[in-house]
Amino acid sequence: MRMSFKIGIVGLPNVGKSTLFNAITKSKVEAANYPFATIDPNIGVVAVPDERLQKLAVLENSEKIVPTVIEFVDIAGLVAGAHKGEGLGNKFLANIREVDAILEVVRFFEDKDIIHVAGGVDPKRDVDVISIELALADLETVGKRLEAASKEARQGNNREALVKKAALEKYQRVLSEGIRASEAVLTEEETKAVKELQLLTTKPFLYVANVAETEVSKFNDQSFIPISAKIESELAELPDAERDEYLKELGMTESGLDKIIKVAYKTLGLITFITAGPKESKAWTCPAGTKAPQGAGIIHTDFEKGFIRAEVISWDKLLEAGGYGVARDKGWLRLEGKEYVLADGDVVHFRFNV
Repeated sequence: MRMSFKIGIVGLPNVGKSTLFNAITKSKVEAANYPFATIDPNIGVVAVPDERLQKLAVLENSEKIVPTVIEFVDIAGLVAGAHKGEGLGNKFLANIREVDAILEVVRFFEDKDIIHVAGGVDPKRDVDVISIELALADLETVGKRLEAASKEARQGNNREALVKKAALEKYQRVLSEGIRASEAVLTEEETKAVKELQLLTTKPFLYVANVAETEVSKFNDQSFIPISAKIESELAELPDAERDEYLKELGMTESGLDKIIKVAYKTLGLITFITAGPKESKAWTCPAGTKAPQGAGIIHTDFEKGFIRAEVISWDKLLEAGGYGVARDKGWLRLEGKEYVLADGDVVHFRFNV
């Protein structure tokens, strides 16, 4: 299992996508006022802010603090006709297949100096353009695979091909109706049979509304994460102390990046567990529902193979105790077995045979 996950940032040209990418990853890619300034995907690795980790590091006098990370991938701007190769469509579609979730930046701000590829600001139209392009790309993929699976299914008693064919037909049906592939109801067997397809519309979506600076706190559409790419750019240039002060001045409690991370974790069903000691305090990302041996496997495959027990305590209980010794005396440090499901904020010490 891997520790980090990838979010692809997409949008029509000139919606503020690359500006937002630059800001949240504190990196510098070209954010020019013309389409396709980003031709190859730019990848930025972002540390996930975690107050719990900082506090545990102080408690344990840790030499190092190692946060968990998210990879953001800035993908070439999409235009209508991308599924047929319009603009940089083919590159866009190939790059987007590799991400865990899609963050779509939608332009809400008005600025006569920044041209809109479709001639004017219309968030609903922009969302529809990308939805349609991704669905059409998936429909094309499904059509090709269905043809091959149908041929295989006709060649004798091929259970695997029959299952794959049934799954692909369900996908084709919903996509033809303009519905995302994720809405198709597949059996467990069918899901496994088409797992390698990596259809674009089966991926989780997060929507960012790129609004004017004065509109962030007023924006109330719950289906979007309101962000001003301009404010995020300014925040990226400030030291942490000044950054917090600037957020207060703006009447904001958190940055756009913090909002994105929270929604991403919730959307992807992810949690964080922690290992803390004098050498380092480190955060690890895993899917909710992960059992202790698989959590150990995220740290090292040998830990999972030789798993014996997990010593577990909630991070706040460890802080309250003031250390592992007192926590053990109070009975707050628990020994858990192979069936234990890790909880968000668990501080874990794995016991294993090498």
